[in-house]
Amino acid sequence: MQEKLHGVFAPVLTPMNDDLSPAVEKWVAFCKELLNQGCTGLTPFGTTSEANSLGVEERMSMLEALVEGGVPPAQLMPGVGTCAIPDTVKLTKQAVQFGCGGVLLLPPFYYKDVDDEGVFRAVAEVIERVGDDRLRVYIYHIPPIAVVGYSLKVIERLLAAYPGVVVGMKDSSGDWSYQKSVLENFPGFDVFTGSERFLLANLRLGGVGAISAMANVIPAKIRFLYDNYLAENAGQLQERLDRYRAATRDYAAIPALKQIMATRTGDRTWLNLRPPLVNLSEQAAQEMLAKFAAAG
Repeated sequence: MQEKLHGVFAPVLTPMNDDLSPAVEKWVAFCKELLNQGCTGLTPFGTTSEANSLGVEERMSMLEALVEGGVPPAQLMPGVGTCAIPDTVKLTKQAVQFGCGGVLLLPPFYYKDVDDEGVFRAVAEVIERVGDDRLRVYIYHIPPIAVVGYSLKVIERLLAAYPGVVVGMKDSSGDWSYQKSVLENFPGFDVFTGSERFLLANLRLGGVGAISAMANVIPAKIRFLYDNYLAENAGQLQERLDRYRAATRDYAAIPALKQIMATRTGDRTWLNLRPPLVNLSEQAAQEMLAKFAAAG
């Protein structure tokens, strides 16, 4: 039986070469480092990975390099969402064939005002075309960026139509009331919070962990709360994580995290971003780094 995913996952930052091609060897090494530092799994090609700035072939060759590089596929939940169903199916089939523990599936995010029927059909079409019993889908609810989201009615319908296939979700809504409703209405549905701000509350209500951008830079600290959420000082551990999140909150997330990595490693190529993303100004970078250092 396939082991269910849980714990602390990083939507892994994608280091870029100066020509803005993915720095694959550096990326594979970074993935291994994150696992060694406390991540229980990885979500390559998440939002923080600049996934939607990467081509389908780039994603596929990178995932192949990651598995060939020795990262256990059972610990991987690659993002597979694209605007085109055939591309999503292609990425999903590869992940299943490699034995990935699951895939993270965005809703149909380009067209707006999509109703529940359209969201359901988009997911159903991918599942039917993949047609593999090994597929495990984690739906990705991120209305601040996608605008389109997964309503409770859509979740209920997906669970009824595809039991054992649609097994969980990442909630990046930033809306605790929504996440709480999902946890309470669908016991056994594996809910990852998209922000470590809600990790303690998530775990207390039966959630399974966090898929957090901050896991790129403080994986051990997030893992410590995950492992100790029943401890008397769990609230204090959560407050410590909140300080780190607050330090970067007022800045564009991907440029801020890449700035931290560049400063931490001394490797300026971590600052490379694909347009339309741009780096923080020098002043903003220094302000953010000071706040981040003070958080600890």
